[in-house]
Amino acid sequence: MPLQILGLNHNTASVEIRERVVYSGEDVPRALESIKTIEGVEEAVLLSTCNRTEFYVMTNDERGTEQLRSWLEEDRQLDSAHRNNLFTLQDEDAIRHIFRVACGLDSMVLGEPQILGQLKDAFRQSQQSKSLGQKLSLLFQHTFAVAKKIRTDTEIGASPVSVAYAAVNLAEQFFAGFKKHTALLVGAGVTIELVAKHLHKRGVGRMFVANRNVDRARELAGQFGGFALPLSEIEGTLPEADILMTSTAATEPVITLQQMQTAIKARKRKPIFAVDIAVPRDIEASVGDLDDVYLYSIDDLDRVILEGQGNREAAAVEANRLLDEEIARYASIERSKQVVPVIAALREKSDALRDEVNAQARRRLARGESAEDAVEYATAALMKKLLHKPSVALRKAGEAADQDLIEAARNIFGLKKD
Repeated sequence: MPLQILGLNHNTASVEIRERVVYSGEDVPRALESIKTIEGVEEAVLLSTCNRTEFYVMTNDERGTEQLRSWLEEDRQLDSAHRNNLFTLQDEDAIRHIFRVACGLDSMVLGEPQILGQLKDAFRQSQQSKSLGQKLSLLFQHTFAVAKKIRTDTEIGASPVSVAYAAVNLAEQFFAGFKKHTALLVGAGVTIELVAKHLHKRGVGRMFVANRNVDRARELAGQFGGFALPLSEIEGTLPEADILMTSTAATEPVITLQQMQTAIKARKRKPIFAVDIAVPRDIEASVGDLDDVYLYSIDDLDRVILEGQGNREAAAVEANRLLDEEIARYASIERSKQVVPVIAALREKSDALRDEVNAQARRRLARGESAEDAVEYATAALMKKLLHKPSVALRKAGEAADQDLIEAARNIFGLKKD
């Protein structure tokens, strides 16, 4: 099966590199439209999240992946250092990777459920962009079924530790409680909603939600007794924020060094704890150099996440065992498809021989030959025609001492050894 994967993720690249390769919004259909024109690429799905950008493609030419790599390097203007972070996988290794991604076994947060939804979104986007064909469609449908089975049959999703949970935990270690503190959340997607939920549960003093779509900000803030504001008013609210957490789809920073310097001055050097969960990053990296700002990126959450996922390790062992079985089963199905044309051709040839022998038998009957003689002729003639070429091939195999072919013939025809 000509399945190929090209990409990078949190295992191969830092956030500084991942943010250069992220695709979001209208960038995704644009990329898929371009990929469809690459020679050798038949089908494509693009998964791009804060932790990974991966292209799943079906190719009909070994140059397809290399041309995709060249396209990506040009599209994202990657230099040699960035290119070294790209990885490629093919065939069964690629199947294993897709299954692991869907099950959360390749996630920064072991077993996290959000990635399956993101993978389904990527699948639907490819359907809409008409970059999805039968092969990838079948693979992804099987992948979703495998993910459901593993989440049902193991404890891999138990005791959930999300990126949002890890961010709030880290903040709680810094402040030793939230009751007297104010949080400013920038964004209104799934991650920020989880952050808001955890902060509210732990009794945060006040909560502001800033978003480009202020109606969505109001909706989210209203769930947790918070206040909504448009992104344009962030600068005026920053001085009130003890806790700052961001996760938007913006391609440029929404919080600048100058804004943070102004906020710190207004706070009279009172520190701000900030976690930037976005890729690309929402907060200018230079903000981390300020003495009174404690800035963490998504990669900095690794330690907190590792502390919380110990309970899932045993479940991961069982999940990987089931995954091995599913990979072997799927690979077996794919390999069996390779012989379908051979079986079809064999049946077609057999039907043609049968028709030929039937025609000869009918002519014998028309000449007055008995039905018994005609049947005897037909069965003998059909057997002779069917076995002629296999017999010739086996004689040649014997002369060449080709034991593999001889053994294959025994297996195919169910013959016992002498």
